[in-house]
Amino acid sequence: MTVAYDGGHFHGFAENVGVTTVAGTLAAALGRVLRHPVSITAAGRTDAGVHAHGQVVSFDTNADDLDLDRVQRSVNKMCGPAIAVRQVALAPPGFDARFSASWRRYRYTILNSTNPDPFLAATAWQVDKPLDRHALRLACDPFIGEHDFSTFCRRRRDDPEAPMTRRVTAARWDELPGDILRFEITANAFCHQMVRSIVGTMVDAGLGRHRPGELLGMLRARDRHVAGGVAPPHGLCLWEVGYADA
Repeated sequence: MTVAYDGGHFHGFAENVGVTTVAGTLAAALGRVLRHPVSITAAGRTDAGVHAHGQVVSFDTNADDLDLDRVQRSVNKMCGPAIAVRQVALAPPGFDARFSASWRRYRYTILNSTNPDPFLAATAWQVDKPLDRHALRLACDPFIGEHDFSTFCRRRRDDPEAPMTRRVTAARWDELPGDILRFEITANAFCHQMVRSIVGTMVDAGLGRHRPGELLGMLRARDRHVAGGVAPPHGLCLWEVGYADA
């Protein structure tokens, strides 16, 4: 399934006992529709407050009378509007939403204005001081390629020695009407808080707190303490996931 959701309604994607999560809500709805327990795998486990437009989830079902249109309609009726199933399809044997993915693309939205916008408040970070657009664009360059992103990632508690090497294939800032800036980054995978840490450090460069050329040194330092602050989660959206055979 391709799924969109408003992350502000959930305590992250992954199932967590005692709190409302995207996976828990989806699994419960699918279990009712398919009449058997469902275990969900996602392309990306987004944090609390992070949104998605193109999250991909996979699950197994033994339903004999499987009607994909009915599954989509029923789940949307139970979970909407906070969660919307955009597409349902049968997957090839061995498909796994996480491990079969070739790349992920995230978008981060900033409202660079002294005036708040109530219609963007849930999906964009308002930065009320002027950002240097040229500095933001220059700050993208150091991240392209394969690097150890320890400086810009939070280590997993369950696996603190997990490798932090990721391959970034594209990173750019776009100016949109209405004082909106949008950062888009594509990589084979992302580690915890990687995009938000990169955006927070880039915004510091845009505010003149350090030069764009210093980001390469930060990246090579492999030290979380040298990076800037972490951008708030509500500006981030998992936009798209790609698969080699898609």
